Amino acid sequence: MFDSPDELMRRIHADIMDGYDEELEMELEDRNMDEQTETLLNDVARAAEKEARRTYFRELFRLQAELVKLQDWVVATGHKVVIVFEGRDAAGKGGAIKRITQRLNPRVCRVAALPAPNDRERTQWYFQRYAAHLPAAGEMVLFDRSWYNRAGVERVMGFCTDEQYEEFFRSVPEFEKMLVRSGIQLIKYWFSISDEEQHLRFLGRIHDPLKQWKLSPMDLESRRRWELYTQAKETMLERTHIPESPWWVVQADDKKKARLNCIHHLLQQMPYREVERPAITLPERVRHEGYRRHQVPGEIYVPKVY
Repeated sequence: MFDSPDELMRRIHADIMDGYDEELEMELEDRNMDEQTETLLNDVARAAEKEARRTYFRELFRLQAELVKLQDWVVATGHKVVIVFEGRDAAGKGGAIKRITQRLNPRVCRVAALPAPNDRERTQWYFQRYAAHLPAAGEMVLFDRSWYNRAGVERVMGFCTDEQYEEFFRSVPEFEKMLVRSGIQLIKYWFSISDEEQHLRFLGRIHDPLKQWKLSPMDLESRRRWELYTQAKETMLERTHIPESPWWVVQADDKKKARLNCIHHLLQQMPYREVERPAITLPERVRHEGYRRHQVPGEIYVPKVY
């Protein structure tokens, strides 16, 4: 799978450093990289890699500015959007969702990442707990995994019966058509990674103490059942790719390119336009002659460790 142990470790190291880049990216509020950031990147990357990162950040900021325009248009028009993110473990769904929502208003664009159903939810209509998270007018909801759990992990791990599995495929096209008829735009993304790339990312998580929490026993078992997941994915795409809500496959072996391509494609799915905002004037603060600020007790301040 890899040419040598040295090549394997180089790839693992590169994946860990990419994760650190993600954290830098989430903290970076200024669109112009400052001298300190330049020094950091010089320390961790060769010149070509540094230029690639610059290009990535530049495109990401540009696309995120367009996402803000999209958000304003969604609010102004009362549009309703559901975006489904599916894919294998470590395929990069969460990273793409973070970059989409990073600059947006969480009251407008929110993420639904549901845990495994509890005992009560297992007795409900299968789609019931997902329906509770659907958007109202002027909202976007991103599902980090969705009702397609039944077609994937539940099928592969034996958490549903054959009858439940077949009923899902009978019901899901009707469920999604009903959503679309109600005025909800439904967009579905499958993040596709290779066997080698998932193997690499899992090793990266094992070697990175900040990411080991991402590896659950279920994730590890999914490696062993790679082919069963492949079969389940192929069946899912074949039986649920309908005109009202088609699947879109994001090639995700390169995480940064996958994020940019997904955001670019998402922006093309809606006829948004820039909504004119009223001019904002910061008002003068009202001051009262008799007001005196009370001293805050020193013991309740957080210590200045840094």
